[in-house]
Amino acid sequence: MKTITKILATSAAVVALFFTTNVNAQSRNLGIGLNVGAGTSTGYGLVIGGDIRYQFNVDKQLSIPVTAGYNNFSIKDSYGGGSFGVIPVKVGAKYFFNDSGAGAYGLAELGAGFGTNKGAGTSFVYSPAIGYSWSNGLDLAAKYEGYSNNGSIGFAGIRLAYGFSL
Repeated sequence: MKTITKILATSAAVVALFFTTNVNAQSRNLGIGLNVGAGTSTGYGLVIGGDIRYQFNVDKQLSIPVTAGYNNFSIKDSYGGGSFGVIPVKVGAKYFFNDSGAGAYGLAELGAGFGTNKGAGTSFVYSPAIGYSWSNGLDLAAKYEGYSNNGSIGFAGIRLAYGFSL
């Protein structure tokens, strides 16, 4: 229940920021996002989580994002039920396909995923995405996030985020 409360609070904060902040897209360097997806490995169901991303802008088309968050993987009842969490910490490159600092983009991130369950260990994380960022700060992306540690798991989903300036 605590995880759902945190997700709802984060979503409310994102919506509040959406209505109170007015800055150009290229100057938005901090984002808060909600991730929702489906597990791509046998036995995994809904994946839900959140993240915070800071972008170091190289120019209007290229930035270096650093992302940290939490993702909760549900395990289907037919595979024992329950869930487990992963804290991904990633760095990457985000490239806008035009020079306005908004619009369509491609993103690739790599990093480490720290399991929250006892004995889960650390995984290699890779996450490609394509998305669209509006000048009002709203950002929507389709993504895949894979975790590799003595086998692989992952999820395909969407990230809905809001960006603002510090």
